[in-house]
Amino acid sequence: MIKRLNPGKRFCQAVIVNGIVTTAGITARDTSVGTAAQTADILAQIDALLAEAGTSKSNLLSTSIWLRDISHFDQLNQVWDKWVDRDNLPVRATVEARLAAPDLLVEIQVTAAV
Repeated sequence: MIKRLNPGKRFCQAVIVNGIVTTAGITARDTSVGTAAQTADILAQIDALLAEAGTSKSNLLSTSIWLRDISHFDQLNQVWDKWVDRDNLPVRATVEARLAAPDLLVEIQVTAAV
């Protein structure tokens, strides 16, 4: 059985199937702030989605991160390093990409075990 969380007009925020939850790409709610603040907001949203799915960041399997400007990699990592469960690190890919809107600086998608 597939469970879809928070369906919207074009996609849902997360899908749960066979003990795995996969999120959509999550972006910051306030895009007037910098990379670190956008990252912190995104990670808080991910925490909430994972909790809604019945899991947590300790069960992360993989993470994909898109940065508008790869020179902001250190700003991203400063927030990530405080947030991630150091005993249960996921695999991770981070790339520079043109995001959907110019004020989006970061987008993060995760997959976790439920």
